[in-house]
Amino acid sequence: MPDLHSEHRITATIGTDNFALITGASGGIGACFARALAARGRNLALVARSRDKLEALKTEIAAKYSLRIEIIEQDLSVEGAAARLAASLKERGIGVDLLVNNAGFGSNGEFWKLPLDREASMLRLNIVTLTELTHVLMPAMIERRNGGVINISSTASFQPIPYTAVYAATKAYVTSFSMALAEEVSGYGVKVMALCPGGTATNFFAAGEFDNVNLPGGLQSPEDVVETGLRAFDRGRSLAVTRFLNRLMVFVQRLAPRRLVAQQAGDMFRPKNLHAGK
Repeated sequence: MPDLHSEHRITATIGTDNFALITGASGGIGACFARALAARGRNLALVARSRDKLEALKTEIAAKYSLRIEIIEQDLSVEGAAARLAASLKERGIGVDLLVNNAGFGSNGEFWKLPLDREASMLRLNIVTLTELTHVLMPAMIERRNGGVINISSTASFQPIPYTAVYAATKAYVTSFSMALAEEVSGYGVKVMALCPGGTATNFFAAGEFDNVNLPGGLQSPEDVVETGLRAFDRGRSLAVTRFLNRLMVFVQRLAPRRLVAQQAGDMFRPKNLHAGK
């Protein structure tokens, strides 16, 4: 793999079906996927709400690699977002052979007190848009018998988590959906993988207003998450959990009573202004 920090410019063959589409590409894991895939010679279609951040990322990557980089400013948490994005891709002549469904967000607090419109937006972004985009782009991959989907899930998908109940439930869907779909398409030359990082050093916790979370082992860098994910994807894995400690915790949770697991998770994610038993 070429050095991401090298000043040497890499020239890639520009073809309509040689694009990696990355949602939530303006920062964090999404931006790291863009840099890593550019180093592999992938043309990029980068989607996020912040045009300024997308432009900055495009400029950074274009300074190192001679690739076609398309940026699409769009909010994927609204109804019909996937159809509008598909129309933009068609208009620009972009064929996607790798979809990275990275866009998503969480929230922290007592469910009945959280704004319902924000929880509904989370459901649309984390589940509906992810599913619809996969459904729209999968047929062409099946027809070519080549392509892949990486869905960014979370270690939160393996247990119920009080005070971030909806987020954890959406990620349980993502992991289950991805592994099931991976089996469906395994005979067509198409790969699907759920990538499940634990706590990662992005703006996720700030954006979701998580104010009292102290995760064992601290936060992992997004670069490490992407490296682990791409290595597992290259090997044809349908599930990748980052870091040994995270894998150990997922295994141990299978042996414990579900109610106890939920209680312990609740202790970890309970907001500062709440006390146990209230």
